[in-house]
Amino acid sequence: MWFKNLSLFRFSEPFKLTVDELNEALQAGAYRPCGHLDFMSYGWTAPVGQPGEQLVHALNNNFMVCAKKEEKILPASVVNELVRQRQEDLEEQKGVGLNKRERTQLRDDVIHELLPKAFSHSKNTFAYLDVQGGWLLVDSASRKKAEELVSHLRKCVGSLPVVPPATRERPAAIMTRWLVDGGLPSDFSIDDECELRSTDTEGGIVRCRRQDLTVPEVQNHVEAGKEVVKMALTWDERMSFVLGDDLGIKRLKFLDVIQEQATDVEAANDVERFDVDFSILTLELSKFIPRLFQLFGGENGHV
Repeated sequence: MWFKNLSLFRFSEPFKLTVDELNEALQAGAYRPCGHLDFMSYGWTAPVGQPGEQLVHALNNNFMVCAKKEEKILPASVVNELVRQRQEDLEEQKGVGLNKRERTQLRDDVIHELLPKAFSHSKNTFAYLDVQGGWLLVDSASRKKAEELVSHLRKCVGSLPVVPPATRERPAAIMTRWLVDGGLPSDFSIDDECELRSTDTEGGIVRCRRQDLTVPEVQNHVEAGKEVVKMALTWDERMSFVLGDDLGIKRLKFLDVIQEQATDVEAANDVERFDVDFSILTLELSKFIPRLFQLFGGENGHV
């Protein structure tokens, strides 16, 4: 349940639904397995426990939800090979080549034939609404997948006034300054990874991993006009992560001091363990996110 990535969305208005009202609203978009001819199915599933239980798990004014996406695996090579064989047989029978409409129909027929036999792959994406703090946090490294969850949530509740957050100062400019001049607050430290990108539209990209970022070779890229667009950081010896200039957080890892805090609490069953981890996760992130935004002058348009 520990989040490994963070895509952040800021509520522009207070979220007013209760946990029961939200759970009822999500029922209309609950997950249902793919039918025989469905390529994909997307919907809400229980964050903890067995299917059929509550679609919202609430703790300390935080509402956890979980979206499940199931996709059929139908390799293009398999489809193409069967279409080719069928087309050759039909053209041999007719004595003439198939026209465009016939080829399209043949491909559709092959796909409909194969879909019921196709294997499927499913993945869960967790997110939680921090009602008091005014945040929606999605455990996804992909902005597109995070937006997919937000769109489905908005469809279910009717209105969801969330937007990507913005800072008063550009993250790329601040991270570049840290790399060149230092000045990072004492509770943060730079790790051994960053990505630099030219400010020119057709400029190059340099990725550094497992490397001392203070060496001249890295500094030279900044002098050549590149900015830091990703940087690996550690906060207060509590969590490490890779921060992007879009404020996306990837490879989030809660370090020993937090993991030990979680394991010190005994849990009688899976639900209790979920609640322990959820409680610690949300507490840590409620302190970390405001601190992160302070590094960039605070939120733009938010007090």
